[in-house]
Amino acid sequence: MTTAELTAPPRRGRAHWAVADCLSVVRRTMLHYRRQPVAIVWRLGFPVVSVLLYGFVFGSAMRVPGDGDYKEFLMPGMFATTMAFGFMNTATAVVTDSGRGVIDRFRSMPMAPSAVSSGQGVADLVVAAAELALLAATALAVGWRSDGGPAATVAAFGLLLFLRFSLIWVGVWCGLVLPNAEAAGALYAVIFPLTMVSSVYVSPTLMPGWLAPVAAWNPVSSTVTATRELFGNPGAGGGSWVEQNAVLMAVLWPLLITAVFLPLAVRRFQRLSK
Repeated sequence: MTTAELTAPPRRGRAHWAVADCLSVVRRTMLHYRRQPVAIVWRLGFPVVSVLLYGFVFGSAMRVPGDGDYKEFLMPGMFATTMAFGFMNTATAVVTDSGRGVIDRFRSMPMAPSAVSSGQGVADLVVAAAELALLAATALAVGWRSDGGPAATVAAFGLLLFLRFSLIWVGVWCGLVLPNAEAAGALYAVIFPLTMVSSVYVSPTLMPGWLAPVAAWNPVSSTVTATRELFGNPGAGGGSWVEQNAVLMAVLWPLLITAVFLPLAVRRFQRLSK
């Protein structure tokens, strides 16, 4: 064995570089927020304003099954709404990078092809965790409490982040398909009805008979109902099968969304070079 062979650095495998490149993209995204703090302040501040608005302005007029406290009913819904709206931020970030040629520059570099998508996903999860932490602190300040115990509370927040994880790939795919950031902003017209026709603000049992099943089978409703159950908050579920098995569906829905949109996002990213 020669001296050169003895002193040569160890060869790194694909897995090592995939992780290293992913972390580089995450670092780049975090630096972007650091240098443009207005963007992260808006993302963190909007959920807090929403809690105060719905909890104190509309709270006294809302009915809760079993005459429970509306703030305790509302907070799991606001947690899930924040996670659901987050996919718009993912789509906007991806389409902005694509329009500025950033993704093309990444693709021209000797980096793992998965790093762009995975790095954006990890960065979004970090921000989502910060949003949840701030929102939980706000909820505690306005009187919300989790009565489900430490393990159930952690599981509930895990389901919320799992929903956000699945919607990341919807956002990545939309960002690669849409032409510009203005079009990504129009996704609000899609996510707003999705969160309104759900169990976020009102129990499906209080909706018209034809609308209640639609709201109950909404993926957001499954996460909201499951977290209410785990938090021990009022109005956890109705009498339908999907509501009685909300924890199971809160796992199956994100798995299905990921199974559909993750391959679509990867395929779309691969087609950019053609």
